[in-house]
Amino acid sequence: MPVPKNDFKAAISAGRQQIGLWLNTGESLPAEIAASAGFDWLVIDSEHGPNDLRSIIAQLRALAPFAVEPVVRPPSSETWFIKQLLDAGVRTLLIPMVDSPEQAKALVQAVRYPPRGTRGLGAAVARASGFNAIPDYAQTADDEICLLVQAETRVAIDNLEAIAAIDGVDGVFIGPADLSADLGYLGRIEAPEVQDVIESAIGRIIAAGKPAGILTFNETLNRRYLELGASFVAVGADVTELAATLKNLAGRYGRGPGAGAASSGY
Repeated sequence: MPVPKNDFKAAISAGRQQIGLWLNTGESLPAEIAASAGFDWLVIDSEHGPNDLRSIIAQLRALAPFAVEPVVRPPSSETWFIKQLLDAGVRTLLIPMVDSPEQAKALVQAVRYPPRGTRGLGAAVARASGFNAIPDYAQTADDEICLLVQAETRVAIDNLEAIAAIDGVDGVFIGPADLSADLGYLGRIEAPEVQDVIESAIGRIIAAGKPAGILTFNETLNRRYLELGASFVAVGADVTELAATLKNLAGRYGRGPGAGAASSGY
């Protein structure tokens, strides 16, 4: 059987907008629930979520029956972990804190097999190849790997065109929380000064010929970024949505933070 096509990669390359959600529980059941909701892509987050390789694999299995692209964000750009993720079957990666074209080029090398890159050969015993059910996996996998890099510092914004120009970078994602902090507006991504930088960055990424992406928990901002042409926009996170929904439910019965202890009901 052939390497499965990465429909998410094809969609953002063609400018078809993809709506996503962050997965931060580290558990497969919430991931499965999110997959059934109809999102185009879901980020299994091990930078700010309690994930390791085994929990990531469990969530990949939970998402497999659904028409949704699992995107994995490692905690850093360490190539040894990227190699493990690829062998585990991850084909779309979101790499945090990419500040320079040199970093981006090294990441491209890490996700490609020789002679195009430096990815280690172990596919015959890996989940990615169906444990060798795809015998030509090493020869054909590169084209379906999707590498997304995060620009979330002033340095990255300064280097945006150079990062986007690297062949093999499939999209550039603005990290608004870290970017706003680096710009001197910690916790204030809605500040006009921050929004000016973000909106300009989205336009610059698109002008450089690459898809642009972003995440916020603000629907007004998310819709604005879609209007500006961002191709992959994440609109929330499982943890924040669950917390908000449960607080709202408890509040409707006079319960919740600061409401005092609930009676036993007996």
